[in-house]
Amino acid sequence: MREMFEFFKENIPDYVIEISKKLSLRGYKAFLVGGSVRDLLLHKIPNDYDVTTDAKPEEIMSIFEKSVPTGEKFGTITVIETDRLKESHAVEVTTFRSEENYVDGRWPSKVGFTSEIKTDLSRRDFTINAIALDLEKFSVALRKKENTYDIKEFIYDPFGGLQDLESKLIKAVGDPLERFSEDGLRSVRGCRLAAQLGFIIEENTKKAMTMTLHITQKVSIERFRDELLKLLYKSPKPSVGFNCMKEVGILAIFLPELLDCVGIVQPEFHSEDVYDHTMSTIDIADDRVKLAALFHDIGKPRTKVVDENGIHFYGHDIVGAEMTREIMKRLKFSNAETENTALLVRYHMFNYPSADWRKNNLDLNGEGDHGWSDGAVRRLIRNVGGDDQIEKLLLLRLADATSNKKSKYDRRELTLLSERISQVRAKSTVMTVSDLAISGKDLIREFNLQPSKIIGDILKYLLEIVLDDPILNQRETLLKLVKEYLNK
Repeated sequence: MREMFEFFKENIPDYVIEISKKLSLRGYKAFLVGGSVRDLLLHKIPNDYDVTTDAKPEEIMSIFEKSVPTGEKFGTITVIETDRLKESHAVEVTTFRSEENYVDGRWPSKVGFTSEIKTDLSRRDFTINAIALDLEKFSVALRKKENTYDIKEFIYDPFGGLQDLESKLIKAVGDPLERFSEDGLRSVRGCRLAAQLGFIIEENTKKAMTMTLHITQKVSIERFRDELLKLLYKSPKPSVGFNCMKEVGILAIFLPELLDCVGIVQPEFHSEDVYDHTMSTIDIADDRVKLAALFHDIGKPRTKVVDENGIHFYGHDIVGAEMTREIMKRLKFSNAETENTALLVRYHMFNYPSADWRKNNLDLNGEGDHGWSDGAVRRLIRNVGGDDQIEKLLLLRLADATSNKKSKYDRRELTLLSERISQVRAKSTVMTVSDLAISGKDLIREFNLQPSKIIGDILKYLLEIVLDDPILNQRETLLKLVKEYLNK
């Protein structure tokens, strides 16, 4: 662990050490705690650093001129400290505390301050998050020239977190039933950490997750959503976390639609059922389309049809888009993110003209439009929501195809389509109604129309024409087309 001392030395910022020094000068203890210590021990650079101390909140604020009581009731003060380059950094400094009588599966109704670090660590969720680094002793060692220290000399680990880190084990602190009864989000977090770190969950801890689902059910949907996003974006294999939530019963509470995909057999050109295929897809999908990958086949259970020709999921993209809107609205995503994700789900089944090439053993390297007319390309861009979205759509299709081991997909198919999109985009900037050379106000003024649905209908009609032939996007030409449209 001596080489670990050097890693800690290099990656604990000077402003954190400065905070500990100021607390120590006033006679208070200071420890680095939580995920930052865990990550450092795993040889990872933390995203943030949390300090805990025996100083009371009012004492913390008296020591640090720049401080904000962001959670004074719970003993948390946000301290603004500068580094050696005079840049400011926010660090949460929290008083050692004990918690009792949790309500609504989340918040303690009684918070008490204590002088013992062990009491503070005993209320934490998992042993690997209940390890503390004595910052006072560590900072003294930093000032000495010798570098033969073992990091364990500065670590306080009353619950065996170091051993669990070495064993790659997620284990609750103390009684797991008590821990999960206090805070229902801890079960979700445990599954997320298992995926993020590549750890397994200790058996009694996992059993307690299932036994306290009635507490997990009380967790706010926003809290679950935030953990869901961490699972998707911070895990090398998000499927590990989803499978954990499926096993212990969390999916049934928050994402029952995903659970419905389990056991939905697909046609012979698929190697997995809908759920397992979804898991394979999110594991390899680009971060920009993780959410869309999670929902891309969500409509299949509701559209499954079996006839003499086999299994079909007619319209699962359309149904899936509506389900995506419903689910993301329930999870309190923003309207913009919801709509963008739903559009990717809606159009993820866009037709490959190259499927015919595969069938007829034709050359993918041939020149031409490869089955995609300029108008068809413009409509695809328009339908899916624009340039940024079209790139995401291709990434989603790539993940969908390559996650299926039985797929006959050839990477050149998307390459050719991407090239066609670039060619068409270079020719024209007309993709949406707002790109037309006339507006709704022009229609009202020129043709004495009243604001109504007909204005939108006319603009959509003009856009369809211009998508096929952008040269027609001229004011006088469009006005003439409108006159003809109205005469009909």
